[in-house]
Amino acid sequence: MKIEKFEDIQSWQKARELVRSTYQVTNKRDFAKDYGLRDQIRRASVSVMSNIAEGFSRQTDKEFIQFLHVAKGSASEVQSQLYVALDLKYISEATFKQLYELSEETIRLISGFTRYLRGD
Repeated sequence: MKIEKFEDIQSWQKARELVRSTYQVTNKRDFAKDYGLRDQIRRASVSVMSNIAEGFSRQTDKEFIQFLHVAKGSASEVQSQLYVALDLKYISEATFKQLYELSEETIRLISGFTRYLRGD
């Protein structure tokens, strides 16, 4: 399948799912009241999506790959913040696992796409 717009990219689609899930979880109970953590994890998840989209509009694959690296880093940041939310009991173990796996799947897709662009 030819990628004609950033919305066609699988990792962007998965990142969008991560954003939606992150917002749903952070709207609940104590998590919603912890403005610092709530805003940070939201920004990190949105950053994944945004960097994939921005990288797509760049002129070269090399530039695109740089943005994909940033997106991957932001997804890892989400994972780290999920541990904070779990430790503070803002989320259950089941919710943690679901969001962690969603972010892990996003990372795998970004990594695969990066390899494809590099020609590996």
